Amino acid sequence: MPARILSGIAIRDQIQAEVTVEIEQLREAGVRPGLAVILAGNDPGSEIYTRNKVKTCEKLGIYSERMVFPETTTTEELLSQVKLLNSRSEIDGILVQLPLPSQVDSKQVLLAVDPQKDVDGFHPMNVGNLVTQRPGLVPCTPAGILEILKRSEIPIKGQRAVVIGRSDIVGKPVALLLMHHHATVTVCHSRTQNLPAVCREADILVAALGKPGMVTGEFVKPGAAVIDVGIGRITTLEEVERFFPGDPKRRSQVETKGSTLLGDIDPSTVLPVAGALTPVPGGVGPLTIAMLMVNTVRAARLRRSHLAAYVAT
Repeated sequence: MPARILSGIAIRDQIQAEVTVEIEQLREAGVRPGLAVILAGNDPGSEIYTRNKVKTCEKLGIYSERMVFPETTTTEELLSQVKLLNSRSEIDGILVQLPLPSQVDSKQVLLAVDPQKDVDGFHPMNVGNLVTQRPGLVPCTPAGILEILKRSEIPIKGQRAVVIGRSDIVGKPVALLLMHHHATVTVCHSRTQNLPAVCREADILVAALGKPGMVTGEFVKPGAAVIDVGIGRITTLEEVERFFPGDPKRRSQVETKGSTLLGDIDPSTVLPVAGALTPVPGGVGPLTIAMLMVNTVRAARLRRSHLAAYVAT
């Protein structure tokens, strides 16, 4: 029996409906959450992502600003903009869209963001809050993964979880979140020996390594929940037939658009083995923006002591 498909779109819609209610509560208290998005350079993917984030803000009732800088922008110019946003009381969240142009010191720019407005959850103070389970802002994609598991009624407590990938953005924080929910967690990486055998121990397998189609059925324990965080592209009909055999929609996408999306999971071999699987697209991706909205609302509450009763821990 093929794996149950875990729709990130349906869960995103649930979360956005809940956030809309919270935003109305805040507005009744005289507060409209505000998000500023900084975009620098000409990366097409970043332009699409930032437009989608601003569009979602408008839909939910969050005030938003999108600030665009040229490819030639400097570290100093971005630091100056971040400093200005840190001082503006109507801005609750600041998001610096990565990647930044190569001449910009990305770490310095991210570090300059006020931790209370760091809706990406990347600042060392928020990382420390996550490690020590204090209230704070959690990275959006890992938080979204937890929402998928919980809202899909996939047990976490007492389960074996394996995370492939140790990035600061996904791998490490999702491992911490799974531990906080009482899973026994193993983090794998490029130097892990006998990777498929380690992964086969997992009741929950999170693939966040950035190598399209690498995780095959050989990596998966029968019945395991598999979360695919990767997003890549395949461009040939031969690859379509390998990963999506007999799928006319994927074939048409390559023929008409030149490519189709593929995550870190090989669906042709994982679907028959796994118990549940997030698709690409439509799995983890939609939750990232939804959790950004959650973080913006949380930042608005955390920053105002008279709204402390509204803060979700």
